[in-house]
Amino acid sequence: MIKKLFALLFVLMLITPAQDLRFGEVKGLFFSVGVGPRIPVGDFSETHNLGVGFSGALSYTDNLILPLFLYSDLGFQHFPGKQDYYKNSDHSSISTNMISLNIGARHYYSPLVENVILLMPVVEAGLSISYSHISHQMKLDSGKRNFVEDEVKVGFHVGAGFSMFLLDAMIHYQYFYTRQYISFDLRVRLPVFVTY
Repeated sequence: MIKKLFALLFVLMLITPAQDLRFGEVKGLFFSVGVGPRIPVGDFSETHNLGVGFSGALSYTDNLILPLFLYSDLGFQHFPGKQDYYKNSDHSSISTNMISLNIGARHYYSPLVENVILLMPVVEAGLSISYSHISHQMKLDSGKRNFVEDEVKVGFHVGAGFSMFLLDAMIHYQYFYTRQYISFDLRVRLPVFVTY
């Protein structure tokens, strides 16, 4: 049910025409893809190892709100279980797959370097929603059955990094109750449309 709801919301987000925004004369819509490692934090790090994730994002700006960009980001993360946890528990395997939707604002600061390349500091923050699928496989001698958990959580994210505008290097702290992690991402950004 939850998977169908997420799929429906995503499709509606893509096909529903929004009200025409008429801020300034210069507007831009950009698409970016990113990939990188995910490091579990807190209680999550006691059961899970270093993971991997990727995401795709749409960001919008207008000359009246520059240097602020509004964005939505849809990502997938995979976290395998930790070997030390297996030794001290009834689990023979545990893994978490997570789909997350981030909505927020990104602020670009004045460039540090402009001569050869454009290098700008960036900060971003926003609201996050995640759907997690946790697979629990138990040891045969434990007498317990394998089971699966599905969770939906609401949280937040904050991030900082450097941007060459078409290429970003970012670090994020993603907070969900019992599912916190730090991500490092390299992102490639391409313009979808820019009007003057």
